[in-house]
Amino acid sequence: MGIGKMKRAVFLDRDGVINKVLVRHGRPSPPRRFEEFEWVEGIGKEVKRIKEAGFCVFVITNQPDVARGILPLEELDKMSAAIKSHLPVDEVWVCPHDDDARCDCRKPKPGMVQRAREKYSIDIRDSYLIGDGWKDMELARDVGCKGILIDALYNQGLDCFARARDIHEAVDLILSA
Repeated sequence: MGIGKMKRAVFLDRDGVINKVLVRHGRPSPPRRFEEFEWVEGIGKEVKRIKEAGFCVFVITNQPDVARGILPLEELDKMSAAIKSHLPVDEVWVCPHDDDARCDCRKPKPGMVQRAREKYSIDIRDSYLIGDGWKDMELARDVGCKGILIDALYNQGLDCFARARDIHEAVDLILSA
């Protein structure tokens, strides 16, 4: 496909961007049951703004608790189905592996972004990744897109293209560029 036909995309991390992060034993943690899954305020409106601006929207998320046996696949599937039914996303990609799996999809490895690039003809250099962790920002740097970090107590001092207070400010940064 020619460069003129390539599309821009926004890649969204899940936990801390789409849904709220839980705190377990003093550490950030993803929901492990659908009942714990709680939307970040305004996420629906903000994803709609991204889509209306002509971007493809993809969710890319590491969910190693599946491999660790503490997140049942049925619960993960319910959360992914909720995202697909409530948000205008093009696709949800999940890496269910733990660190020792050596897969190509576990962020910061580029597998999920590469799949989107190939399947949807994405211009990575003109795309963004919104996340809340170092793996998101390292992935953005490594593939050549712009990483926007959502501020959280657990991510201070991380290097990124831009930092935002919340999803609304992150989308404003993208749409004003």
